Parts: sequence; structure tokens; C-alpha cells
Amino acid sequence: MLSAKSLFQEILDHDESFALFCSIAASGESQGGWENARIAALVPESERPLAPKITRHGADEDKHGRIFRALMRKRGLEPVPVPPETDYTMLLEKHGIGLAHEKLKGQEPLTVQDIVVYLSHSRVTEQRASEQMELLRRHFADHPDIGRAVKMISHDEDNHLAYCHEELLRFARAGHGRAIQRTLRECALAEIRVYRDVSIAVMTHMGRALGWSGAKTALLSTGIRAVYGYERIAGWRRMVSLRMPERRDALGGPASTAAEFA
Repeated sequence: MLSAKSLFQEILDHDESFALFCSIAASGESQGGWENARIAALVPESERPLAPKITRHGADEDKHGRIFRALMRKRGLEPVPVPPETDYTMLLEKHGIGLAHEKLKGQEPLTVQDIVVYLSHSRVTEQRASEQMELLRRHFADHPDIGRAVKMISHDEDNHLAYCHEELLRFARAGHGRAIQRTLRECALAEIRVYRDVSIAVMTHMGRALGWSGAKTALLSTGIRAVYGYERIAGWRRMVSLRMPERRDALGGPASTAAEFA
């Protein structure tokens, strides 16, 4: 019987698929770390108190990249090239979601509107990340090889999501509510399309590595498209709601280290 747990167990037990999974994850996290570091450096003067939180967000993402690379080292595996069609972060940028890398590579300070776009984009993508890590934590929190990593990353992603909610609510109170809702909706609808395409691409590559039958790969692709259909009709709305989180000031301190995975 196909289930999220059984599918990931297959990926975990096979060196080639595990290396691909960790390489894709590490690449995305490292890219997120760079983006946040650049945003922190370019924060407008009126929002400088936000810079340490953005820096913390980026440091967490960098840490997650190191963790995924360390998980490969523990298995004696080397990172593998990330197929372009599986690069979630870069595909989002290609579709105009978030802040353009050309802007982040420059030295011109960002505007308050840019920060609203950054936070809205992050609120959507961190929802996805939090849900994915919660799924892994539910099934693999006690796993001897990946359990500690899963719990640490899941905790961080929940913090990132809480931070986005709190900061966006602050900007909404300051008069940016309509811009936030418009940007959240645009980001969410684009993200679910990119997530669908990336998920199908990842499953296709995993299927080749694991020797899945064409029927199994097709069945999984159908399931991914069905999830997209639900998200396109109604599921995307969970990505655009805002509520004050239980975890207040979730990124107010220094980032925790990942020394145990080095």
C-alpha cells in the first residue's frame, strides 16, 4: 500500500535516492540562506530592527543545508547535481515570486514594499516547509539516523512561519493590509503550481533511481495532480490567512547550531 511513510522509507533506504533527496533539500536551504542574508543587508533604514530576525532566518536555512549535507556524509555519500526541474527555490523566482535575485545582488536599499513582498512570499513557502517537516516528524522523529535532524528542522520551520505571521500582522496594522492580501494570494497560487511541477519531477527522478514501474510512477503523479486540484480550489487559502502565533518573537534570539551533525 502506498503511503507517505512507505514512500519516504524507500527513498531513505536507497543510497542514490537518499543522496538526491538530501542534495535537493540542501540546495534549496542554502539558497534561502543567501536570500535572507542579502535581504537583511538591504533592509531600509525604517525597518532596521527587523534585520536581526531576517539574519536569524537565513542562518537557520544555512544550518539546514549543512544538516542535509552531514546526513549524506554519515552514509558516505557525496552531493549530486540538482536537476533544474526539481529546484523549487529557483523556479519560484523564475515565476516572479519573491524578490528578484538581480535586486538582491545589488547595493540599493530595499523599500518597505519589498519587505512586505519578502514576508508574504516567506509566509507561503514556510507554510509548505512546516507541513512537510511535520509529516516527516510524525513518521521519523525516532529514526536513529534522521530523527534528530527532522525534529530540529521542523522546530525551526515552525518558528519561521510564526515569525512571518507576526511581522505581516504588524505591517497590516501599519496600513499595508491590502497589499499583503494581494501578494499572499499571488504567491500562494503560483506556489501550488510550482510545487505540483517540482513534486512530479522529483517523483520521476526517484522512480528511476528506485526502479519503480511506470504504473507506480503514474499513480503517484495522479495523486500529486489531485492534491493540486484541491489546493487550486480551496487549499491555497490556508497559505494566506494571518493569525497571531502562539510563538511570539520566534526569531528574536540567536540561531541554534548544528554541531552534532558536523
